[in-house]
Amino acid sequence: MDHSQNILQRFALRVSDWSEKWFPDSYIFALLGVIIVAIAALSIGAPVQDVAISFGNGFWSLIPFTMQMCMLIIVGYVVSVSKPVEILIRKMAKIPNSGRGAIVLVATVSLFISLINWAMSTVLTALLVIALAKRKELNMDYRAAAAAAIIGMGATWALGISSSAAQLQANKASLPEPLYNLSGVIPFTETIFLPQSMIMTAVLIIVSIAIAFWSAPKGNSIKTIDQFDIQWDEDKEQKAENTPKRPGDWLENSPILSILIVVLGLLWMFNEYTKSNPIIAISSLNTYNFIFLMLGIALHGTPRNFLNAVAKAVPAVSGVLIQFPLYGSIAFIMTNAVNSADLSLSHYIAEFFVSIATKETFAIVMGIYSAILGFFIPSGGGKWIIEAPYVMQAAHDLKVHLGWSVQIYNAAEALPNLINPFFMLPMLGILKLKAKDVIGFTVTQLIFHLPLVLFLLWILGRTLTYAPPVFS
Repeated sequence: MDHSQNILQRFALRVSDWSEKWFPDSYIFALLGVIIVAIAALSIGAPVQDVAISFGNGFWSLIPFTMQMCMLIIVGYVVSVSKPVEILIRKMAKIPNSGRGAIVLVATVSLFISLINWAMSTVLTALLVIALAKRKELNMDYRAAAAAAIIGMGATWALGISSSAAQLQANKASLPEPLYNLSGVIPFTETIFLPQSMIMTAVLIIVSIAIAFWSAPKGNSIKTIDQFDIQWDEDKEQKAENTPKRPGDWLENSPILSILIVVLGLLWMFNEYTKSNPIIAISSLNTYNFIFLMLGIALHGTPRNFLNAVAKAVPAVSGVLIQFPLYGSIAFIMTNAVNSADLSLSHYIAEFFVSIATKETFAIVMGIYSAILGFFIPSGGGKWIIEAPYVMQAAHDLKVHLGWSVQIYNAAEALPNLINPFFMLPMLGILKLKAKDVIGFTVTQLIFHLPLVLFLLWILGRTLTYAPPVFS
């Protein structure tokens, strides 16, 4: 490893140690966000009563979207831990012939799976790292492999079909009314399926894989799993009794009910995709979750296996359940609490960004801001609810393509995931590591990604023109 890389990793570890000691749980940042926005609304002259009313009215405004996000996480986990996927992981683990090749494989899987389901990517790649680590002959650096497992979350997830912001904007039923009035419905064809967006995605995949390869330690710098004193109980999970003792036991352990439900689901999906444009159909978050739910039921075979997987997945949604109501309140305070001039906080923020940005610099200014805020509010969908009112207002004022404005947010918002422990938690829990073990490698990715993403957002955005919002 070269000298500069050692310095960078030492710096990253110090930052990680500091953040682990001083940074509170992300829930605290959500609480602080409500208080800060409330104070800011009061400072522009909004009455206290209006701020309080906006807080209460907005608290439950995101219930449909909250449930959708919880289901996305659960079904992604359920699919990842199914037996067929486990067999697939074992087969993939046999592919590489070297430690660095194994790290490249993990990075590649992470980048591509995250385009489909970000929750599934973090779980599936962690399980792949374990399978590869058990191949002692590879001499794979366990830290670098773990870091590669999270690359998709920092590079491509928000540019794929599980993008919270793109899903939200494509679904009128999920959009808070103030945001709908600003942006209208923006279909996938104007966000993630834009040719410019797909070009950016392809570039990020190539660069991320290259960095994962060249930053992987060699020789004596390699730290394998054996040096972490990590052990797993090999296949010692308690299995449910398969011998039926009562009718209920037989139904739980029989695939018959699962098969019937999946057949009904397939018939519904066939009808859904034949009566409308498939791209429009999949842009519905309900349809998207339905597909993965049916897939999870099918892959687990019996209701008991499926329920066991769901039970393991549920704890991962606690942050979404408790924080999204606060994000809804923040959005309402910013847009509904107005002063005597009938102006909201979001209006003043948008005015500020319009004053320091031009149509040419909008992508860079908003990208930097979104990336910084993303470290403190680690939630793609929840943060978009907060940012969207003034981002879309500024886009209107500067005549920036509305769909590309969503992609500016998406690409920049993903960047802090490379160093934010929040989204690393599922992966780190499975691999039994700490954030400081991997942060040195993810910081290396971030240093390259930040200028590259801002440049791509700027240069590709120049090829798009503004169009008024579409209301359906």
